[in-house]
This record gives sequence, structure tokens and C-alpha cells, in this order.
Amino acid sequence: MTNEEISLKANVLDLEENEFYPAHIVIEDEVFKEITPISTEEELDFEGILIPGFIDSHIHIESTLLTPSSFAEAVLPSGTCSVIADPHEIANVLGVKGIQFMIDDGREVPFDFYFMAPSSVPATPFESSGATINEKGVDDLLKKDEVIGLGEVMNFSGVINRDPYIINKLKIAKSLNKPIDGHAPQLSGDDLKKYLYLDDDLIITTDHESSSFDEAVEKKSLGMKIMVREGSSAKSMEDLFNLKKRSKLLSNQDFLRKISTDDFENILTHPIFDFLVTDDISPEDLIKGHLNLLVKKAIELGINKYEAIKMVTLNPAKHYNLNSGLIAKGKIANFILVDNLDDLNVKKTFVHGTLVAEHGKVLFKRKRSEVVNNFSMTKKKQEDFEIKVDKPNDLNTKKVKIIEVLDGQLITNKIQSRLTVENGMIKADISNDILKLSVVERYGNNNIGNGFVKGFSLKEGAIASSVAHDSHNIIVVGTNSYYMAKAVNLIRQSKGGLAIISKTKEKILKLPIGAIMTNENIKKVVNKKLELNQMLKSLGVNMKSPFMTLSFLALLVIPNLRLSNKGLFDVGSFEFTDLCAED
Repeated sequence: MTNEEISLKANVLDLEENEFYPAHIVIEDEVFKEITPISTEEELDFEGILIPGFIDSHIHIESTLLTPSSFAEAVLPSGTCSVIADPHEIANVLGVKGIQFMIDDGREVPFDFYFMAPSSVPATPFESSGATINEKGVDDLLKKDEVIGLGEVMNFSGVINRDPYIINKLKIAKSLNKPIDGHAPQLSGDDLKKYLYLDDDLIITTDHESSSFDEAVEKKSLGMKIMVREGSSAKSMEDLFNLKKRSKLLSNQDFLRKISTDDFENILTHPIFDFLVTDDISPEDLIKGHLNLLVKKAIELGINKYEAIKMVTLNPAKHYNLNSGLIAKGKIANFILVDNLDDLNVKKTFVHGTLVAEHGKVLFKRKRSEVVNNFSMTKKKQEDFEIKVDKPNDLNTKKVKIIEVLDGQLITNKIQSRLTVENGMIKADISNDILKLSVVERYGNNNIGNGFVKGFSLKEGAIASSVAHDSHNIIVVGTNSYYMAKAVNLIRQSKGGLAIISKTKEKILKLPIGAIMTNENIKKVVNKKLELNQMLKSLGVNMKSPFMTLSFLALLVIPNLRLSNKGLFDVGSFEFTDLCAED
């Protein structure tokens, strides 16, 4: 970055007054030194409006399959200048070493990376991960300048039951005055209150897991700030910004009886909730745009344009104590030039006062990232994926518990079905879209959890991924055990990747960094991912984000039924459950 003084004249958006005006701007030492209104008659340096650079206040960069430096290269042309990243994906693979990799790699590019200290590594004790971050590890991380808070507290059961291991981490963050992010899908009532409050103090202050308007309103009423998530698999913006639901809620407020219709309509354009975030976004979605698209969609859903912009600028900056989010004296000079406040087409992006992207391209060259990994697994055989019946019966069938995926949602359903038993093995039922699902441990112990899943519509072959939240073992879905073993072994050869096997083809996107990221730029990643998705369509899979949907089936903290390398897991009771149901 530069320390020289920069002077320019442009229209400036003032988010504190909800207006824009022509001003003379002086930038020195990477911050705004002066912002002085000028006459509308003066000639400006730019056509358009300068607005604060966008901040994604909750994202897992690893889900883009890109390193931090490559991610910055991808999003700067869309106006994103900062992210608050929770690196618990790489932390589950490599621990503190993985987080330090993210910090160091982010320093290589002109971009403001802020990180949260992962609170739950591993997320639960019911899966095998590559690392553990204990209380001391959290304390050490929170004292780093780049680490600004405690990451999403996924172990809600531990918080509710006052498990000292997680409670002590909350107390450490509180003692350092660092904000704590929540992760409380479908939590309600007394359990929600016990999760949020410690010694009568609100301690967990955000949530991004609200899948319905009513859920978000309850959490908001208890003091949480609500992140409206619009990622690749989980999309909640339309429900949380639903005009009829907002109107009904606001109509029940006593003060509204005293205001005019015009005032009521104006209040309706205010979003109730606080931030726009992506959480997990695939590279093929990211290449189309980032927070600029979320802001535009919010405006299309009836949110006031100024309030929508605040959700990715001023609001997160205030909550996380960042010296940005405004074009104002003393703030870091992160800003973007847009054509207007309706279309929000990003023409230029400035970070710390320096022009870093324009016309859709970055103005710097990125170094290749260091390759770090943690991968140890023996070659798999077909029989490793067979599911044996403990007590065969005379019916040659077995009633089995099945994970049902819902396209576009992270929550799964629990269903049951009778499946055929042949030679003591339970078989998939491809005609009814019931496929085999396995999670293969990849940190040296080589154990495998086997189950069944419905919803992928795969007609032949297998799909495997070393991106499997949060421990990132290998997860594979297939029509039979032969294809599943072949797909897992293809990933083993590359020490990470996304793979598809069919009768005649095999394809893989290699992910050598932690088995969850690649050194390639977004265009190369997307081209390879599109090849994979096209192959999946030819095999019957028509999901919006099949690999991302698959990756979340191993996440044991989102209802209802999941699979780990140790077995089938019921999130509601927070314990393992037998694969076979009672006949």
C-alpha cells in the first residue's frame, strides 16, 4: 500500500445521513484524512458514486475451494474489500497451523482479511478430525491482531448443558471483549435462552442459521443480530425479507397505530435484520459476483437501498469493531465506485486508498500459495462399503433409517424404507433414489461410517469429496460399493479433491491444500467444476449445488440426520443411532 497523499473529487455516499453529495476527498496513510463537500458545479474525477467497500461478515473461504489470496483476486472486482472469515474448515484439518496459513496467505494481497478463532475444533466428539484446538489455543488465537472474535459456537448442546470445555472458551472471548458468533439452527424457547445467556449476560450475539422468518424474529427479540444468509446451498433471503411476514409483524406493533400509511410503508423497507452474508459459496456462484449481488437482491425484495448497503458495510463494521464501513474522516479508505445506487455496477475498487481492481479485473499479480496438507489413508476395497445385516430375517428385507436431502437447504429429513438384503448385505434401491452413503476417515485410522441417502437421483456411479464439513474426511455417495471404492481411491491418489466415477468416465478436481483448497484461480476452478456438474447431470443429478449438499451431510450439528466416519448420527437427540430400524 502507499503512504502518499491522494486527492480526488467525486460523489460520496454518506450512510449516516442516507444521502450522497459531491466532495473533495483527501487520503493519507491509507485512511480518509478529509472529506469536504463542494459545489455541484465543480468537475468531478469520476462519473458515479463512491460507496464504502463491502464486508462479508460471515464466510468460510475454504468453501470456495480457493486460498485467501485467490479469493481476494476473485471478489475485489465485485466491490468486496473485507471479510470476517471463520477458518474452522482448515482448522479441523491442520489446527492452528492451518489458521496461520490462512493469515499468511491473506497478507500477500491488497485485501482486509479478519478471522474468527474457531470455537469447536472438532465440532463434536462424534467424528475424527485432523486437529484439536483447546482453551489455550483459543486464547492464543484471540490475542492475534487478525483474529477479532470467537467463531460460530456449533456445540450448542455443550453450551446448554454448561460443558466447561466450551464455556471456558466463551469466557475467554468475553474477557478479551471479543464478539462471539452463534450457530443455533432451529433452537428455540428456553434452550435458546440458555444458549445465548451466561450469568444473565447476552454472550453469543449473532446467528446465521435462521431458516425461517419466525425463527429469526425470536432470536432477534432475544438480542441477537441476524445474518441473512444467501450462499450456494442455504438461501434464506427471500423468507427473511418476505414483505407479507414483515408487514404482519409490524402491524402488531402498538406505535404503528399512530403513524400514517406513508410512514408505515417506509418502515416496511427497513430489513429488521442486520447483515447480509454468504457463509458457504461455491466457486461457480462466486464467479458471477459476491455481495454486490446480495445487495441488489435485497433491494429487489423491497429493502431500502441505503439499509441494504449498510448490511454489508456500516453494520458489520460497528459490530466487529472494524475501522471501516464508512467514507468518513479517520476510517480506512476502502471504497468502490458504482454507476448508481440502483444497479450497483462496480467500476473500480480501492483498498487502503489504492486502486486494486477496475473493469472486472484486478491490478496485481498473486503469488502461488504454500501447499499444506494432512492426509493419511489406505487404499479402499469394495467390501469396505458393504453394509452387513447383523440379524438376517426371512423377509430378505430390512427397515433402514435414511437421510433425505432437500435441495437448497442444509436441514435433512429422517425417513425410513425397506431395502433388499442379498447375501447378508443391504442394497441400495436406485429406482426409488435410495443410494449408499459413506464417510471415510482420512487421518490415519481408516474407519468408515456407512448409511443411505435419498435425494441425489444418481443413476450410475459415485460422487466423492474430501470437502466434508467440518472434519473433512472423505464423503461418498454411490449406486454400489465398487464405484464408491473407486471414487475414494481416486481422491486418495491426489490427497484431496472432488471426484466422479461412472461406468466409462472418471473426473477429478484436485484439492492439494488441506484436501479442501487449490492454488488455481477461480476461472480454472469453475471450468473444472462445470465439467463435473455436467457429468453429474448426465448421470441424473440435477441439484443446484450437489457437491456442497454432499459436503454438509457429515456436519453433525445441523438437523436432522447425518453421517460421520463413526456412524449414523441423530442431531435431535445428539447421539448415534442404529442404521436399521425396528421391524
